[in-house]
Amino acid sequence: MTALASVIDVYKFFGPTGEESPVLRGVSFDVHEGEFVCVMGPSGSGKTTLLHLISGLDQPSTGHVELAGQSLAGLNQHQRTLLRRDAVGYVFQFFNLMPNLNVTENVGLPLAIQGEKPSQQREKVVGLLEKLGLGKRLKAEPHQLSGGEMQRVSIARALAGGQPLLLCDEPTGNLSQKHGVEVMNTLRKVCDEDNRAVLLVTHNPRDAAYADRVLFLVDGQLAEDSTLTGPNIPVEDVHKTLAALQI
Repeated sequence: MTALASVIDVYKFFGPTGEESPVLRGVSFDVHEGEFVCVMGPSGSGKTTLLHLISGLDQPSTGHVELAGQSLAGLNQHQRTLLRRDAVGYVFQFFNLMPNLNVTENVGLPLAIQGEKPSQQREKVVGLLEKLGLGKRLKAEPHQLSGGEMQRVSIARALAGGQPLLLCDEPTGNLSQKHGVEVMNTLRKVCDEDNRAVLLVTHNPRDAAYADRVLFLVDGQLAEDSTLTGPNIPVEDVHKTLAALQI
């Protein structure tokens, strides 16, 4: 399988001199084409920092990251931006939809930025929204949507550009359990039917159980010999591992 993202012995330090407070320590793993990977850990464990490094929004203190087979180390900011645009879709906890645009316009926004004309966008956008169960909400504005619908719109927007890797930062953290399940089913469907890779960071055992592989981040390090593999990882196994790791 092709590695869409590779994290290789990455350390990340924060502090006045850039050498204090190790947030990530010696982290290494790959995300392959069509794979659903979850990195699980408590708040403050470095999960969001890890996503920023993979997407090129930040740089490691030591070690390196490869995205779509290309090392980020030798790229300038503009080159990293172009690579991120081609390789990564991002789903945030807080939706980040444009309040003055309707559902179709929000999803089509990345395509407009890439220079596609509205007539070219519409068939692609409508097809994507229908696939995600939003075919009846095309003209709705964000304030007219439920939390689950808003997050599915943000997933559709992240998918619209055709990027092979979807990075998801606590995508159900702002949702009820019902709407959280709705969103996780959508992400699983995207992985299974479209062969998109999904990298999810979360502290929620229920969400982690949707993954093909669950890694546990403890004090900035991946816990050895604790990886769970799927499909259909029992939620109870996630809870047991968390208890064993005391997180």
